[in-house]
Amino acid sequence: MRTAMNIAPDGSRNVADLRDPASFDHVGRDEGADFAAGRVLADLADTDPRIVVGCADLTYVTRLAVFGARHPERFLYYGIAERNMLGAAAGLATTGLIPYVCTFACFSAILGYENIRTDLAYPGLPVRVLGTHAGISMGFFGTSHHATEDIAALRAVAGLMVVSAADPVATEALLRGTVEHDGPVYFRIGRGREQTVYTGVDQLRLDRPTVLARGDDVLLLATGVMVQEALAAARSLAAEGVAATVADVHTLKPFPAAAVAELAAAHRSVVTVEEHTVEGGLGTLTVEALAAADVGTPVHKHGLRDEFALVGPPTHLYRYYGLDGAGIATVARRMHERRAATRLVAEPLWTADDRAAVLRR
Repeated sequence: MRTAMNIAPDGSRNVADLRDPASFDHVGRDEGADFAAGRVLADLADTDPRIVVGCADLTYVTRLAVFGARHPERFLYYGIAERNMLGAAAGLATTGLIPYVCTFACFSAILGYENIRTDLAYPGLPVRVLGTHAGISMGFFGTSHHATEDIAALRAVAGLMVVSAADPVATEALLRGTVEHDGPVYFRIGRGREQTVYTGVDQLRLDRPTVLARGDDVLLLATGVMVQEALAAARSLAAEGVAATVADVHTLKPFPAAAVAELAAAHRSVVTVEEHTVEGGLGTLTVEALAAADVGTPVHKHGLRDEFALVGPPTHLYRYYGLDGAGIATVARRMHERRAATRLVAEPLWTADDRAAVLRR
């Protein structure tokens, strides 16, 4: 990746010199991004006077400027003060409003965990927290900007709903489907560069995973941006004669345990895929659901292990951790071939040798 800065006489940077054609850089990371939240919330606010929106120094990055332009009297700007924003949202909610507050997931879910727990969930206030750029999608900004523990942390907060959007259509469906939810909601959103996997908002139901591809061999349970990669993996596997079901687990709490167990029981093996640590996230939720239902289908949890992610361009990191279509297909193929008798295949199926091979490319 080229990092040299070409400074023009007027002090601006030549952005073209910073571009990595295989990924995106600090300046170009938002170009072409599609965040549905600003538009959808503006549409909802047209007919619902309860909706207000708060943003912490990311008005344009998150496209909430769309809401601000249409409803300036209901758009609140907090600057780089995320925890203050969460506390203020709690106060607004006590007056009968429905506040939606937005910032990067690392600042909302990780930095603001105490405020979500104590200010929002404990009193059961209808505040909606939009955590964008989740997982490792802020790769080159480093560990402070990664959010690979948010599912594990927030699933433990009593009364908090946790949802994860695969694409802008799913974001819209989840936003519209939770307007009247009584308590707080955490929305886990990607970097706005997700491929479209849904054709309409009516495809998604909050009470169960959405099956986007069907096969009899291996079940790929994915969430967030990993849904598009799981679909790519399923296409690769089909060419090899391995039939994969791909299900989008967009509602993580309350977890649709019965529906997940039913899906797993119909397959020879299960691979969960998440841009998150494998401890406490989608994989753990799945294992718990299958154990409770006495379903013996073997499960492998694919994601980050007990580690902090490297610093690098996001798409490079997805390849390194086996979280692109090719990597997920490799893991699913190995899981299918071994057909383990135990319920949980704990050792990594994406190995250190696989990571080293990515670096050699």
